[in-house]
Amino acid sequence: MAVKADFHMHTSFSGDSDAPMEEMIQRAISLGLTHICITEHYDPDFVYAPGEEGMFELNTDSYLYELLKLREKYKNQITVGFGVELGLQPHLKRQLAVYSKSHDFDFIIGSSHICNQKDPYYPSFFEGRSEDEAHHEYFASVLECVKSLPYFDVYGHLDYVVRYGPTKNEKYTYAKHADVFDRILTHLIENEKGIELNTSSLCAGLGQPNPCVDILKRYRALGGEIVTVGSDAHAPGEIASHFDEACDLLKNCGFRYYCVFQNRLPEYFRL
Repeated sequence: MAVKADFHMHTSFSGDSDAPMEEMIQRAISLGLTHICITEHYDPDFVYAPGEEGMFELNTDSYLYELLKLREKYKNQITVGFGVELGLQPHLKRQLAVYSKSHDFDFIIGSSHICNQKDPYYPSFFEGRSEDEAHHEYFASVLECVKSLPYFDVYGHLDYVVRYGPTKNEKYTYAKHADVFDRILTHLIENEKGIELNTSSLCAGLGQPNPCVDILKRYRALGGEIVTVGSDAHAPGEIASHFDEACDLLKNCGFRYYCVFQNRLPEYFRL
């Protein structure tokens, strides 16, 4: 496996996982990884379905206590980063600014799970309009977040919305939304922000990572070099899934390196 760092994973400190952190670390070691970063969800003002209230409200101190204990235990076998996946919404500017500085994070993923107070996970986001229109609303909101909320190191699963539409990504292309994507990517590059190659959609059978290959190619063509690889694992068996394929995709898109982060600074490793 050429990529030996999984920089997107969740444990039982995230409301959508019940995986013990130690089991995640042990699995990563067994796969031969040299670096991982735990990136628990912190998604304030999330729009919850009935019965899910509080699911993404992270107890960061408890999470950090467990991580530091296990980091020390396994320090001779793997490097374990302290990360978080921030749920970005423009009205949370002050709250996210304070939170991102409240702890000495190694790595912060910025993600858009909520778009204009609507959750693309549910079919209602797409009802009454075309998929292209729904996609465009989501990507426009990503652009707003990128411009107004600079509290992250890489933007996670940039075209996340396509996972949940009526036809998934069958009719979706970069070209349909090239204008807004180019503005997003240009802003990221100008502000020394990266993107991630998220392999979870490959696991789901979509045939493309998030973001899609054309976005990865465009980011590289515009001069972007900061790219992390993450499985978005919520269970030990999902760690580093499709990483060999991810390595080939990155090479074909023109990348020579992937990144890991420590103290919010990227380090480059050859593919």
